[in-house]
Amino acid sequence: MAHYKSFEELEIYKLARVQCNEIWKLIISTSLGKDYKLREQINGSSGSVMDNIAEGFGRGGNREFINFLSYAKGSCSETKAQLQEP
Repeated sequence: MAHYKSFEELEIYKLARVQCNEIWKLIISTSLGKDYKLREQINGSSGSVMDNIAEGFGRGGNREFINFLSYAKGSCSETKAQLQEP
């Protein structure tokens, strides 16, 4: 983390942001937009990926950052699971 001044510089954060934006586009352009509960779950979990990366970085320690990256990975898996067809 010593090489980075902000979480916005991290490639993983940039990718999480792209994912979150693409998920939103999918929500508003498909029938997902009509399923309020599922829409909110997917939108929330995809946003949580970004949030956990940012929060972990903001904590300032490598151990905490690694811990929050684990949470981000879990949120990413949650998003993936919610997008799978039943």
